[in-house]
Amino acid sequence: MLDLPKLSVFVPTFIAVSLTPGMCMMLSLSLGMSIGVKRTLWMMAGELVGVGLVAISAVVGAAAIMLRYPTLFLALKWAGGAYLVYLGVTMWRASGESALPTARGNAGTLRPNALITQGFVTAIANPKGWAFFIALLPPFLDGERALAPQLAVLVGVILSIEFGSLMLYAGGGRAVSGFLREPHNVVRLNRVAGTLMMGVGIWLAFE
Repeated sequence: MLDLPKLSVFVPTFIAVSLTPGMCMMLSLSLGMSIGVKRTLWMMAGELVGVGLVAISAVVGAAAIMLRYPTLFLALKWAGGAYLVYLGVTMWRASGESALPTARGNAGTLRPNALITQGFVTAIANPKGWAFFIALLPPFLDGERALAPQLAVLVGVILSIEFGSLMLYAGGGRAVSGFLREPHNVVRLNRVAGTLMMGVGIWLAFE
């Protein structure tokens, strides 16, 4: 199991990052408004599998490095912290333009398998998602404890938060789209997530 102090840092940070309007959230919003929340659940299923796969790959790869090359892992930990600070600064400087996706005219004709594939591909094809997980997750591992329980907790927390965010975007419909149409609202959301990310980056580097 993970330490409670680590979880208390990880959970709010990932909530803020998950709620920012990225590729998966915008897809969920677009489909939720065009085909309804119930059918959008198929896309969410594929997206969650993809996110889980990326998270597990990041943790397992980091664990292998931690066990064989502890000095290299320490260097990667510092690099990951620096990268998170960089991402936080980038989010602070990001504008709120183009927060909403363009309308999908053929969304209503998509079958469940196509929606699942769309969600899965969107999750694993995003290089920023890979970079984020590789930078964020490894420092939360404890080399003195078994990997499997830590992995189960991390992935469980990630998927729970991600599903909640997807449902919020898909079910929010007009309210969410109205909020995101105001650039200053997106800027504020980005800055909250960016601030937390910078704080976590500094904390992980020195923890």
